Amino acid sequence: MAELDYTNFLNEIRSDSLDPTYIFMGKEEYLMNDSIKRLKKEYINSFEELNFVNIKGKDAELDTLINACETLPFMSEKKIVIMKDIDKFLANLDKNEEKELYKYLDTLEDFICLIFMDNTDSIKKNTKFYKYFNKKKRAVDFSKLVGRNLNQWIENILKQYNKKMSFSNISYFIEKTSYQSRNIDLNLYDLENELLKIIDHSKEENIGRDSIDEILVKSIDTNIFELLDAISRFDSSNAIRTFNEMYMSNEPLQRILYMITRQMRLLLAYKLYKKKGYNQPQMQEKLKIGSYEFRKISSQSSKWEVKRLEEIMDKLLDVDIKIKTTSTDDKLLIEMLLVQICNNK
Repeated sequence: MAELDYTNFLNEIRSDSLDPTYIFMGKEEYLMNDSIKRLKKEYINSFEELNFVNIKGKDAELDTLINACETLPFMSEKKIVIMKDIDKFLANLDKNEEKELYKYLDTLEDFICLIFMDNTDSIKKNTKFYKYFNKKKRAVDFSKLVGRNLNQWIENILKQYNKKMSFSNISYFIEKTSYQSRNIDLNLYDLENELLKIIDHSKEENIGRDSIDEILVKSIDTNIFELLDAISRFDSSNAIRTFNEMYMSNEPLQRILYMITRQMRLLLAYKLYKKKGYNQPQMQEKLKIGSYEFRKISSQSSKWEVKRLEEIMDKLLDVDIKIKTTSTDDKLLIEMLLVQICNNK
């Protein structure tokens, strides 16, 4: 059975069709916390200190959980109980207590809303605990927002501050932050922080690209794409300039080298998959990258031959070994590598 997502869960709040218990999973703690705020607003009319309970799983026993759920809400429609550190809570249960837990969860009444909040991705999908919730359609996946949902989220924040942004500029902002990149661990708290900086800086009601560019610091993804664009043009001057911008922004050299290697490996894999006859969707699935990055890889691939990419991979490996095993100037090694690649030597 498919998991619920953030919007599905909000719909259950709006339609007053909540189940007594859920597990929240995924990377977006922002959305988890927002869902809990909406729950409180909808169901807790007063006496929050009595009707809203936070339990630290690492310090809790089964009786702690049961006692929190047994008392009726006081002058509110529901009582909301949140438990974090689920993995630690489960690890402390013996086999009898584990059986008792599942039996108890099946007896919860409608006045309770018990949420196990796995904001650290500690609960795997092959565990009994996850399967219990998923079977009952009570597992809620809080992954990154995409498409219309992400655009709407940004528009709602802009509206709070009497600001506007065109659809194309919202897309530009998302792209520049690299929020949708699989390589960077950004979340909605990070995105909100960047958006608020732009809102604070912009004097106009309609926020343009100049304001976005002025405030946003280039991410390593953006710089990597610029670096690879320069390499694809065999433009050693711009390749070294971009590399030095990354270096001056305190990006570790080993991470820069890793990202260069990763991108060249993706280019090589793309060429090989294409040679084997895979179509575009199949290649994207095999490469396990997002649409934006896939388009970049696809557009750059025509400038490279498989043999040349294999040679570059050998050079990258050689530089990586030298950085790890010798006392040479690591920055100079990478600069020399960039010149060699761009000069096709």
